[in-house]
Amino acid sequence: MSGRRFNRFAETDGGDHWPGFVDALATLLLVIVFLLSIFVAGQFALSRALTGRDEQLSALNAQLGALAEQLDLAQDENAALEVRITGLETDVAGLTEERDALTGTLAMMSIQSDELNNELAAERELSAESMQALALLNQQMQVLRTQIAALNEALEASEAREAEAQTQVVNLGQRLNAALAERASELAVYRSEFFGRLQAILGNRTGVRVVGDRFVFDTDVLFPSGSAALSTEGRESLRPIAAAIIQITTEIPSDIEWVIRIDGHTDPLPIRTTYPSNWHLSAARAISVVNWMETLGVPSNRLVAAGFGQHYPIVSGRTEEAYAANRRIELKLTSR
Repeated sequence: MSGRRFNRFAETDGGDHWPGFVDALATLLLVIVFLLSIFVAGQFALSRALTGRDEQLSALNAQLGALAEQLDLAQDENAALEVRITGLETDVAGLTEERDALTGTLAMMSIQSDELNNELAAERELSAESMQALALLNQQMQVLRTQIAALNEALEASEAREAEAQTQVVNLGQRLNAALAERASELAVYRSEFFGRLQAILGNRTGVRVVGDRFVFDTDVLFPSGSAALSTEGRESLRPIAAAIIQITTEIPSDIEWVIRIDGHTDPLPIRTTYPSNWHLSAARAISVVNWMETLGVPSNRLVAAGFGQHYPIVSGRTEEAYAANRRIELKLTSR
């Protein structure tokens, strides 16, 4: 029976399977070659993009170096101008005192002259001594007037030099402000890059949210209730954050002053632990995060801890949800 079935299958089979198999292999080979071509083209485009970025970073570093040199020169000029203004102010003060003293003397002599003239007019007879005294007094008054005029000219010249120096200081201040504004804009670029990295790292992780330019961690995720000791889960959740901070530290130029500020916040409920107040608890939690970041390799000079207690809540109300939202640790990249 089975023999007859095999004979019928052999009769119906025409032997055309091998050409179809060859066509399938050829098609698969073409697909593989096409994918390899796309991959090679993508690698080439990526290599060119990375090369362009390296050139842009080199140009930016050169600009930053030139700006730092200009800033140092401007600071030196400002210091020299301040010293010059101080000397001019001292000269002006001395000339003003001398002028005031001479003016007082002139006023006294004018009074004396008026008194003598009145006496001479009343008597209608002038003695030789009185005439000599009056002539001498008039000469002295003329000399004093000449001295006062010279002092006034010197004072006006000093005031003009002081005004010129003040103008130079104002111009220098404007240049410094422009330089500082440029540095602030550079820090904003790195802050945006850091912000994007942390968002990519954290993703949609529970207990972490973005409020403005800060990352907010619920302390219930990081700390046990009423404690400032980081939990194991809290330590692990902060580990990728520390890695991102270390990476951004190597990219931001060393002459830009920046820090990661770590703020501790609590709810308004009275504390019932070993800490005397919510101020102490919030500060201790912020310091615990700083210490853990240091342990993970973040430079100490780039970390700042601050405790705000129950002040500055981000959610109003006296519900348990509001209290939980206000118990938090905030991370922010800012200038020092």
